Amino acid sequence: MTTKKFEILVLNQIAQIGLKRLPSESYHVGKDVAMPDAILVRSQDMHAMTIPDSVRAIGRAGAGTNNIPVKAMSVRGVPVFNAPGANANAVKELVLAGMLMAARNLPAALAFVASLSGDDEGLAKRIEDGKKQFAGVELPEHTLGVIGLGKIGSIVADTAIKLGMNVLGYDPEITVDAAWGLPAQVKKAHSIDEVLKASDFVTLHVPLLEVTRHLIGAKNLKLMRHGTVLLNFSREEIVDPKAVVEAIESKQLKYYVTDFPASVLIGNPGVIALPHLGASTREAEDNCAMMVVDQVRDYLENGNIQNAVNFPSVAMQREVPYRVAITNANVPNMLGQISGAMAKAGLNIHNMLNRSKGEMAYTLVDVDSAVSEAVVAQIASIPGVLAVHYVPRAQ
Repeated sequence: MTTKKFEILVLNQIAQIGLKRLPSESYHVGKDVAMPDAILVRSQDMHAMTIPDSVRAIGRAGAGTNNIPVKAMSVRGVPVFNAPGANANAVKELVLAGMLMAARNLPAALAFVASLSGDDEGLAKRIEDGKKQFAGVELPEHTLGVIGLGKIGSIVADTAIKLGMNVLGYDPEITVDAAWGLPAQVKKAHSIDEVLKASDFVTLHVPLLEVTRHLIGAKNLKLMRHGTVLLNFSREEIVDPKAVVEAIESKQLKYYVTDFPASVLIGNPGVIALPHLGASTREAEDNCAMMVVDQVRDYLENGNIQNAVNFPSVAMQREVPYRVAITNANVPNMLGQISGAMAKAGLNIHNMLNRSKGEMAYTLVDVDSAVSEAVVAQIASIPGVLAVHYVPRAQ
């Protein structure tokens, strides 16, 4: 059997160390692919893009997928993969840098030194007279509140503990794996309000959802201790910037440290704004590219799904060469209809795995003989089936 090459469209600059994991004998990778099987993207906004019907998967070389029309892809049965945790260390280091900048008033101190002029004797006197205004605090014994205890939040908490800080964490959606990986010294909070009231520093690590939009706003900013430092390396819309400006003016907040410099924040001395540097390290870009490429490749070649934001995780070891991957609405009797269609075609099911996530269900079926295009078309015609892909192992 001759297998055509998979066509991969690349948007943005994806690290070569990741793209090299797509073997040239079975993949064609480029920026001008007309009918791609999959798309790899970083930050390009795909909402206004016409996504060809040929697309079977989208891979985001990063964590957030707000630039991808996930709902529309779900309707088409297209998984959207991301790379959660691949940039975690890069973000953790930037959060730590932000805490240190705020604790020691470094941006204002740097600006003060940059404004000086004159000879060494005059500089020395002005520096000695001026340095008092930049006196700061040390991190040990202060309390860091961590809202969101996924991969990034957990390693931020661990680093803070190693620096001698007290850590208070809150995450109502924490996974079992994340809970196991959380340092035992993290004190569990029961609400966001509890974190805000008890912390000297608060760092946010939650995804942008409708329920988390302006999660931190005028009402709960008033709960914070006077002089608190708020850090946002999550998403811009998690925090209401106008409310932050008011909190800085009232001295409720000493600093707002953010990776998202909204116009209302620019020039405010209480704002330390960075140009979206969270994942901007060579290592993070490499890790994200490798992780998402491996996931997209495993899906195209084996139908397995890991880290798709709109699909359940499904992985089944191959014991026979012939596999069908089916995406369908999570409704009764779908498995019966699928297996019935295969039985009618004389196909013996060797193994089957079905998982669901909300309204979406995904099934892998291994059979003992080759599957014809007619059988694939028959399964695709079942009401509620969104996509069917025959993924035989390359011979």
